[in-house]
Amino acid sequence: MLLRDDATGTGGAPAVHMLRRRTSMAFAGGAYAYPGGGVDPRDDDRLVGWAGPALGTWAQRLGVTTPAEAQAIVCAAVRETYEEAGVLLAGPTPGTVVTDTTGDDWEADREALVARELSFAEFLERRGLVLRSDLLGAWARWITPEFEPRRYDTWFFAAALPAGQRTRNASTEADRTVWITPGDAADGYDRGELLMMPPTVATLRTLRPYATAAEALAAASAQDLTPVLAQARLDGDELVLSWPGHEEFTKNISKAGKDETRGGDETPRKGGTRAEEKTDGAEGGAV
Repeated sequence: MLLRDDATGTGGAPAVHMLRRRTSMAFAGGAYAYPGGGVDPRDDDRLVGWAGPALGTWAQRLGVTTPAEAQAIVCAAVRETYEEAGVLLAGPTPGTVVTDTTGDDWEADREALVARELSFAEFLERRGLVLRSDLLGAWARWITPEFEPRRYDTWFFAAALPAGQRTRNASTEADRTVWITPGDAADGYDRGELLMMPPTVATLRTLRPYATAAEALAAASAQDLTPVLAQARLDGDELVLSWPGHEEFTKNISKAGKDETRGGDETPRKGGTRAEEKTDGAEGGAV
């Protein structure tokens, strides 16, 4: 969840960068989401230049077993944010961040990352940069339900747009990008104007109390990373889907396939600045 303070919406809150997935996409077409995506097998490369909390600290925060797994998740969030939004959370030294990622040479490297012709470790080394893990705050974790054919274990992160950098629609999966306050986005969903999946709406709502990006980032360490895992049960001739702690997304599906969702008509999706890993052998996808 990439934030900046020059919001033009209501409420005096920071704006969050969102992209709209193309309607032609087989999964969540037309839905608004955050930049992000799946973990590349090379994201845990020990040669990734690193700054910020130690990998062991990140592993504890993310609730994963090894430092290498923690590195892969954080690296994926940073890499995918650059691939999809053109924003790079890295700098020449642990206390600096790049201010300009425009130009043909930067674009060539970004495209090579997208095509997996270049690993993120190689990209950072080529540019003389270190990944600034201290610029991210882990915010939430959602896992798609066990009965889904494609499952995603998704971590959401918050980060502020670095000074001098600009977002752009660099994703081939999106047809629009927008800066919008979390409150305006969530209200748009409630009015039926913006299509979003439960993890996206839920994380937007948790951002509403914060007046600035810095205030939100300062609150990241207190966010609960207990995985939110959808549950399913039969109630007569209906399948009831629910998300613990998020009753507003409860979904009743009849045998005829009719949907009766409370508070919206969407189904769960991978969502985030996010990083995803595959679960139970399913294919990893985009945060």
